[in-house]
Amino acid sequence: MSHACGTVTGMETPANLPDLASAAQRLSDVVRDVHDSQLDDLTPCEGRTVSQLLAHLHGLTQAFRASADKELGPLTDTNPDQQGWPQASPGWREEVPRHAGRLATAWQRPEAWTGMTRAGGFDAPAEVMGVVALSEIVLHGWDLARATGQEFVPDDPSVAVLTSYVEGFDPSGTPGMFGPAVDVRWATDFDRVLARTGRDPGWQAPGPG
Repeated sequence: MSHACGTVTGMETPANLPDLASAAQRLSDVVRDVHDSQLDDLTPCEGRTVSQLLAHLHGLTQAFRASADKELGPLTDTNPDQQGWPQASPGWREEVPRHAGRLATAWQRPEAWTGMTRAGGFDAPAEVMGVVALSEIVLHGWDLARATGQEFVPDDPSVAVLTSYVEGFDPSGTPGMFGPAVDVRWATDFDRVLARTGRDPGWQAPGPG
């Protein structure tokens, strides 16, 4: 089963603010191990290729860094999907990890979590937007890893934050953002997070032919 892969938004924010550094590092490790021969492979995001997902990550890591810095402008004011899903630009293997690291550093500043901010043309309290940023790099990190034969296992604190976050999602899904919740049994906590966002934790890349 594939699912829609737009930017995810939600309403509930855990009281304990997360550190995005671990998730950003895990994402960066996955990106660096993607092979050029895999760029046209499909991902768990319905109809999207590895190259398109890398381009999406390149944009969202910049947008959520700017959101943390309250640097409102072109990076934060545009829906990343309104122009469709372009292919990854040259240099993605270095650029996505670089921007992911900057994102994590920006959200480590206490002031990043205060006041209002914006990403994807959507205004929200900064403490909500920080959790959205975490969800984006974790969920799309998993998408990319699964599509390229890698593992993405987030740290326990991130899973705890996201577990609380996705509890507020509509189980029927949100068109253009994520599909209906997937029924999973004997699942890990992270499997349940994936399922709540319409992802099948057992998704496998299609075989040749």
